[in-house]
Amino acid sequence: MDSLPTKLEIRSDLAQLANQPRVLVRRNLTPRKGGRCVVYWMQRAMRIMDNPALDVAIEAGNLLGLPVVVYFQVIPSYPGANLRHYHFLQQGLRDVEQDAAEQGLGFVLRRSPENSLEAFLEEVEAALLICDENPCREPERWRQVLAKRLKLPYWTVDADVVVPSRIFDRSFVLLHHFRPHLKAELPNYLVAPRNMTPLHPWKPRRRLESFSLDQDITAGFSKLDRRIGPVDSFTGGTHAALRRLREFVNLELRDYEVTRNHPEVKGTSRLSPYLHFGNIGPITIALAVNRAVAEGKAAAEAGERFLDQLIGWRELAVLFVRHEPNYDNWECAAPWARKTLIEHTGDSRAHRYSLDQLERAETADELWNAAQREMVNTGWMHNYMRMYWAKKILEWAPDPARAYEWAVFLNDRYELDGRDPNGYAGIAWAIVGRHDRPWFNRPIFGLVRSMSGASTARKFDAEEYIRHQNAEGETLPGGGYGGRLVGQ
Repeated sequence: MDSLPTKLEIRSDLAQLANQPRVLVRRNLTPRKGGRCVVYWMQRAMRIMDNPALDVAIEAGNLLGLPVVVYFQVIPSYPGANLRHYHFLQQGLRDVEQDAAEQGLGFVLRRSPENSLEAFLEEVEAALLICDENPCREPERWRQVLAKRLKLPYWTVDADVVVPSRIFDRSFVLLHHFRPHLKAELPNYLVAPRNMTPLHPWKPRRRLESFSLDQDITAGFSKLDRRIGPVDSFTGGTHAALRRLREFVNLELRDYEVTRNHPEVKGTSRLSPYLHFGNIGPITIALAVNRAVAEGKAAAEAGERFLDQLIGWRELAVLFVRHEPNYDNWECAAPWARKTLIEHTGDSRAHRYSLDQLERAETADELWNAAQREMVNTGWMHNYMRMYWAKKILEWAPDPARAYEWAVFLNDRYELDGRDPNGYAGIAWAIVGRHDRPWFNRPIFGLVRSMSGASTARKFDAEEYIRHQNAEGETLPGGGYGGRLVGQ
């Protein structure tokens, strides 16, 4: 999808910084002569501390004798985002603004239509532009387009994985194929972030316009979907993420081996919304888990199992999205799964539901309905239930392509951690056999692993889970899909 960084024909200290495995040089130019700052265009990694992309920007600024300003654009039509997502985003930006000021960094927030990045770079006379990476289709396209237009050097930094994805330069069929490669690299990258200190505090020559976070960042966004409202189950931002991390490693990690597959109890980290929005990085979490194990707060087995999820599965998902153009549709199916799912497309189904019925949790399966309500009402679903949830959609939808499309739509619409490689890889695993192996041939599923309500409910207190989710309140009404269905 992209190539290794090219050598820069500039001073050796900057070239050494740019040629790190995390850094991709997208526009190979020398810094602007007479430039007044380095700009960090923040998108995916919305945090000041433990941010490898910002560290690169600060180190470059120190080498050039320049301050660093963090720039964030709010656009009214971010793909798939609704009011729930923007609300969480705004909460996180308040922490960014506060933490940036404490570190001597500039922070400028602008909204459409006064949010042109290129205009801002000229306004502040930037010498160099740094950004974080995002493997998803649209954000990567934005970076490629920008790289062709800029007249100053532009680097992106792989800031939200432990091991830079370009180290592997490919995807893997199964997690156990990936693990040996990952483990060989972990000692090089699972190290404490440098948290570079800027040597030159941001002091602009004149006041720069910046949108106040005391106001609603979505004001006037006429096309924004406001039917999916904020939730009080999560508060966005680095400060909330760090509090949640401390709770997990101090109180819950010790029981992780037992409770992680029990959706009726709070046995998982529930950090995925913060990881998706970049409020916290995986290195910060992994190091905290390792410290907890070293201090005797949890057994080594619990730490290893959690890190397998945080690093193994999560970084396998990033590689999947980076290297699979069809990551969000059924065309990404494993070949064996595609063949057998097509063979079983005409199989009789005990139940068939429309997308609107699924969205409103109107099925005969109360366990599935509870999972759907958890997602709609809290913006998050327990990982064990996500597997069951997706597989039942495959069972009830008219065909596998429609099932995949519906699962992606619902996941991205309601989950705070939706629109993310982890979600796409999870749906691909559940519905089209990616990162899994063939199982026994069954109706509808073919050789794709199936999950029944009866067997799933026996593995935890399903009645308690259902009671809890029913007590959370009514699900939101369906609608808003616009009939964009496969084959119609």
